[in-house]
Amino acid sequence: MEAPELIEVCLTVAPQYHGWRLDRFIKARIPRLSRNRIQHMIRAQKALSGAALRPAARVQAGREIRLLRPAPTEPDVPRSFDVLYDDGRLLAIDKPAGLPVHATARFHKNTLTALLRERYAESAPRLAHRLDRETSGLMLLGRDHEVEVALKALFRERRIRKRYLAIVHGRGPGPREGVIDLPLGADIASGIRVKMGVAADGYPSRTRYRVLESRGEFSLVEASPETGRQHQIRAHLSAVGAPVVGDKLYGPDPALFLEFIETGWTERLGRQLILPRQALHAADAIFPHPASGEAMHLACPLPPDLESFWGGLEHS
Repeated sequence: MEAPELIEVCLTVAPQYHGWRLDRFIKARIPRLSRNRIQHMIRAQKALSGAALRPAARVQAGREIRLLRPAPTEPDVPRSFDVLYDDGRLLAIDKPAGLPVHATARFHKNTLTALLRERYAESAPRLAHRLDRETSGLMLLGRDHEVEVALKALFRERRIRKRYLAIVHGRGPGPREGVIDLPLGADIASGIRVKMGVAADGYPSRTRYRVLESRGEFSLVEASPETGRQHQIRAHLSAVGAPVVGDKLYGPDPALFLEFIETGWTERLGRQLILPRQALHAADAIFPHPASGEAMHLACPLPPDLESFWGGLEHS
């Protein structure tokens, strides 16, 4: 029988965890795991790595806990991406919707970072920012460490002007153009850990928008974030009554997100959400080249699924 593929999990013990039981430490670092699953994982290490670990063992500050676990069966995702620009130092790619950027509990091999290693081996480009899994479009990467650091500095200093296209429900967020200036913070009341919402004590958040066109019950909106909060465009558009089509978390009925987590994609969800992914696309970016300082304007066309959906709507 072929040995299962293994994934390595490395956890460094911070000072506040010194002296904790191993199982309690792992629970603190990976809260989604049940205690039974953690104990099974610990006892399985002898067979997987030869290391005999005990759940009650005490961890020491500064030490690294190395665990192996069988790789899970991952959902199918697009496993390719198009290169939009490459000068040997700066790389721009078109990330397809559905492809996660980083490894998660569900995705390990089927991620952009894994695909970059497969395509470029030891010289894999370095990510300077991220897009949500269901968001498509332009991503900027450094082909070397110097450009990676410079790109991150440009993002941090708000010197990269990014423009997104979103297909939303309704006629858009009020006036045909303007700024959504609403503070965002964790939406604790929703009970969904990753969800953001408008909060009086939240972080300042600004999104400039323009309604490009309306067709029937939908509108095509251009959105440019002036701050970089998690899910900012989606949360802002939802807050002003123009949620992104196909958005499970910020759509007209947030309960659909929990249903999707439990059941996966179903015909009922299809009728409710219309599109199987959120209709948000990173369309272009204007910025100085991180190595040469040259003015850059890189664009990424609307993908076929959104182009087809928008093209099939009746003009107002």
